Amino acid sequence: MTTHLFFDWPLLAWALNFATAAVGLALLLTGWRLLVGPTVTDRVLALDTMYVNVVALVVLQGLREGSGLLFEAAMIIALLGFASTVALARYLSRGDVLE
Repeated sequence: MTTHLFFDWPLLAWALNFATAAVGLALLLTGWRLLVGPTVTDRVLALDTMYVNVVALVVLQGLREGSGLLFEAAMIIALLGFASTVALARYLSRGDVLE
């Protein structure tokens, strides 16, 4: 059973909708930077920022639904995003991931 915590107070519901729209816009702009990027470093930073934006969207959806499961999903996305960013940075700097 989900409880809608923020929909009892209109100001908080509005703030949640505004935050979701702002993070969604940031995700779109970051996707543009990933595609256009001029350098590889810009693309790696865009990819890193994209997973942070996705984590924010999942957390906002968890707040909207009042579900703890989405917070666990956000934690898994954050861990995988961090590990992939470190692996990609090592590959670009050294040419291999494992020593």
